Amino acid sequence: MPLKGLKVIEFAGLAPGPFCGMILGDFGANVIKIDKIGQNVDLDSLGRGKKSVCLNLKDPDAVQIVKKLSKQCDVLIEPFRKGVMEKLGLGPTVLLKENPRLIYARLTGYGQEGPLAKCAGHDINYIAISGLLSLFRRKGEAPLPPTNLAADFGGGGLMCALGILLALLERSKSGLGQVVDNSMVHGSAYLGSWLYRSQNLPIWGNKPGENILDSGAHFYQVYRTKDDKYLAVGALEPQFYAELLKGLGLTEEQAPQFGDSNELKTVFGGLFKQKTRQEWVNIFNELDACVTPVLELEEAPKHAHNASQHSFIETEGSIVPNPAPKLSRTPGISIGAKRAARRGEHTKEVLTELGLSSQEIKVLEDNKIIECYSASKL
Repeated sequence: MPLKGLKVIEFAGLAPGPFCGMILGDFGANVIKIDKIGQNVDLDSLGRGKKSVCLNLKDPDAVQIVKKLSKQCDVLIEPFRKGVMEKLGLGPTVLLKENPRLIYARLTGYGQEGPLAKCAGHDINYIAISGLLSLFRRKGEAPLPPTNLAADFGGGGLMCALGILLALLERSKSGLGQVVDNSMVHGSAYLGSWLYRSQNLPIWGNKPGENILDSGAHFYQVYRTKDDKYLAVGALEPQFYAELLKGLGLTEEQAPQFGDSNELKTVFGGLFKQKTRQEWVNIFNELDACVTPVLELEEAPKHAHNASQHSFIETEGSIVPNPAPKLSRTPGISIGAKRAARRGEHTKEVLTELGLSSQEIKVLEDNKIIECYSASKL
């Protein structure tokens, strides 16, 4: 695996940080998650395959443990607002001095500079500030955020993983680590580079919701079927539109591609409601019309194409995506196939590897500086 031997510290958080750590873990990194002591609920959903160490970071002895651990690690991922790590004595200035090879990744909403740097926020706020949220809407409707996919996981976790890998590549030449400052606002804006750079193309130019790619066109649309399921229609090019019309039993004269889209949405909508989703799938499987079923989460892994690609894997009764992209010699292996660590399950193991004795670990546990998993606590 390409990242085998890489040691990563991931400070517990929600969504983007755990996703970033999961990506590194899926491709071979050993990820140690620093959980908060006394926290009884694991909400990140992306902790499978990672080790868990529970620390009370308000205690200086716990801070010293992190410092000692960071000397032996390659990457540190922290998801806190500006200034939090510095207050703990764990800022990049301190840790990079003790380990100049450390890649210190800061994954925050607004980054380390600017008037919003210390403000709270969520995905919806970050893509709003990035400018992208204004584009996600139908005509006459308010913008609709794409759940929390764009900022948390695209501009956040994935972009941060890219930054870490770039820093590791550079370290192979210079021998030095550096700070990766990943703002989810900035990352989301960069993710939307094509949307920014393509505004002068003829596919745009109208108000949001009235353009070809944002639900303004009848041939780039989602339609309801007879059984209250949906089909995605993306017949952009003329040759695909011709195939779409063939499947619908229409002629170009009846439904010109650049005719009145509002009128044709009604026509297409009426036709698609006459058959079930599967009946339409059977029709369009024989045509190259860029028409596909809108699959539910539980349906996607069973689709013949996804199954042939081994895009998903089953783990403890759940189906999760396999790592992407595929590498021919050193593919990723989903750490999501392993069970999630109990909070503090690896505290003793990791501290022992750091050289602490059983007695020292017991004293730390008795003083509530660390927490170790015990089945009796459940």
